[in-house]
Amino acid sequence: MEMQQFYYDNKIVKKFLYATMLWGIVGMLVGLLLAFMFIFPSLTEGISWLSFGRLRPLHTNAVIFAFVGNAIFAGTYYSTQRLLKARMFSDFLSNFNFWGWQLIIVAAAVTLPLGFTSSKEYAELEWPIDIAITLVWVAFGINLIGTLLKRRERHIYVAIWFYIATFVTVAMLHVFNNLELPVSGLKSYSIYAGVQDALVQWWYGHNAVAFFLTTPFLGLMYYFVPKAANRPVYSYRLSIVHFWSLIFIYIWAGPHHLLYSSLPDWAQSLGTVFSVMLIAPSWGGMINGLLTLRGAWDKVRVDPVLKFMVVAITGYGMATFEGPMLSLKSVNAVGHFTDWIIAHVHVGALAWNGFLAYGMMYWLVPKLFKTKLHSVSLANFHFWIGTLGILLYALPMYFAGFTQYSLWKQFEPDGHLAYGNFLETVTELFPMYWMRAIGGTLYLTGTIVGVINLSITAANGSKVTDDLAEAPALKRISKRRLANEKLHPWLERKPILFTVLSLVAVAIGGIIQIVPTLMVDSNIPTITSVKPYTPLELEGRDLYIREGCVGCHSQMIRPFRNETERYGEYSKAGEYVYDHPFLWGSKRTGPDLLRVGGKYNDNWHFNHMIDPTSTSEGSIMPKYPWLVDNKKHNRSNIKGKMEAMVTLGVPYTEEDIANATKTMETQAAKIQESLYTNDPDYAKSYDKAKARAAKLKEPFVEMKDREIVALIAYLQRLGTDIKIKNPEKVTAKN
Repeated sequence: MEMQQFYYDNKIVKKFLYATMLWGIVGMLVGLLLAFMFIFPSLTEGISWLSFGRLRPLHTNAVIFAFVGNAIFAGTYYSTQRLLKARMFSDFLSNFNFWGWQLIIVAAAVTLPLGFTSSKEYAELEWPIDIAITLVWVAFGINLIGTLLKRRERHIYVAIWFYIATFVTVAMLHVFNNLELPVSGLKSYSIYAGVQDALVQWWYGHNAVAFFLTTPFLGLMYYFVPKAANRPVYSYRLSIVHFWSLIFIYIWAGPHHLLYSSLPDWAQSLGTVFSVMLIAPSWGGMINGLLTLRGAWDKVRVDPVLKFMVVAITGYGMATFEGPMLSLKSVNAVGHFTDWIIAHVHVGALAWNGFLAYGMMYWLVPKLFKTKLHSVSLANFHFWIGTLGILLYALPMYFAGFTQYSLWKQFEPDGHLAYGNFLETVTELFPMYWMRAIGGTLYLTGTIVGVINLSITAANGSKVTDDLAEAPALKRISKRRLANEKLHPWLERKPILFTVLSLVAVAIGGIIQIVPTLMVDSNIPTITSVKPYTPLELEGRDLYIREGCVGCHSQMIRPFRNETERYGEYSKAGEYVYDHPFLWGSKRTGPDLLRVGGKYNDNWHFNHMIDPTSTSEGSIMPKYPWLVDNKKHNRSNIKGKMEAMVTLGVPYTEEDIANATKTMETQAAKIQESLYTNDPDYAKSYDKAKARAAKLKEPFVEMKDREIVALIAYLQRLGTDIKIKNPEKVTAKN
């Protein structure tokens, strides 16, 4: 049998490993900064691009797509070549994948702090960057499929199955969730509205966790755990059941993020049923991973690589048990909108993704650089301080979640809310927030120690070169099943069919859930009193999106007594028909805002945005002085925005669009007059500022032309289209 010689591309693996280390520190550093901002709200006071609302999506994108994403590519490029006994299909595509991905990360790091965001969870990047992600992801897919076609190993190993499912599903999710109508170079509106947008977003959001943070890491688990333990995978049959059941069931589970919302009940129920079913395949994978270590537990005690991997797989098991439990309505009622969800997400991110990435790197770097790990002691220190960091992060957040739920739902004997002031439920959490910050500090310290250890290891080793390998060429055999050949081994030698079937398996759930919601009007009952936003309110809504207010405030009142008493009438699907994108939120650091319109006067909102503690003593909300700065708000593109909305089905007339500028000026002038006449302090400071500008011959921008007025217009509109239960007017200083 003639042997063919070829070289594995190790240089591309090295590049992705370096990027993983760099972005891991950056992403976690931003996360730690955010954790401390809960304790010290004025930490970045006055710096718009360092405000909490703008940094939060930067943190999630940096950890998910920069740290975890680069780890995925590093492990995939290393293992794919060796499992298929072939160099990657194209060196050009490998490098295009690397440099394109880094440019996307840099673009995110620039645009998100500047306020360019679509506001969708895990999909905040604007449309030009979305297109770039598509191009880079397709390049990765072509490279993967091309390598499969030129492989020298007949059967594709289980890790490759998960890489294939990752490619096809993430491509599908990314494209359909990010269908948006561009308005300008860095501004777009989702083509979906309200309930439909929420369903598509959480179909994407939940499955971004499933097919970007889970399936590729399961592929890495199936390759690196057996390699590190020098043991075969526990069960090939369990691998088959695990793979196909997981990818088919997972795609249905997105609606469990929208329980008790305005989403139709049938969609909520489907999400719950399939979420509960997920326990079986998820734990099947966990069991397969842990039992692969049977007979190797003595090695686990001394090998930091295996220690990281054992905790990672255990974290995966915990997170994938907790997720289905949170899909049960009774449990979801407790956890949703609270810090419990923060704990749940970080167990997955820090333990499963983080620790498996560290274990993989501790195994890979010495091999690539042909040397020994610089310090096993430092690696063990990293493991223990990281594990302690996870515990100190997660446990207080679980406790904080239960505390929030308990305080929100308590009533006095006379029927009034025991904690009618939402802020009272926030101040009770400060000890837990301190513990989280300490836990995050420990985890980041471990990460830095790990990067130093790996960097010294690389420096002590030799230059990374492409490994020489040899294997016989793959001989053609019948495309039909051979005698005694079982179905799955036959499928494993047909990668294109395998890829198509994977796509079919994940597409079924999406089609059945999403198409009826988009096509059947009865799912979204019409409310005739709901009207489109005025031009000024539309501008204010864009400011609300820019500042990331959705990260702390929800706009979804669930049909619970404590919520209707606190916020007003529960939410109706028809209220959101003109919302592109939806802004329901997923966490309540502050109160729900759906019915805030008319609850406070304009002065209250003005003072609240300048200094939240002036209206709410002890508030941890940051200040937004740049909204009031003497700078004219650019509203020149309002006609383009309204025309885009018309394209999306919002019933603006030609007259509405033609008169948009005049309409804005009239509404803004009314708000300015309200500010001037209802607050003597504001009137005095306003007159002084105007007189000073005239004296110095400096330009003075009327308050009506500043950003704060547009934001006030939007906030005062919220919830006013339908009657509110027990509406209550509140004075400016209340």
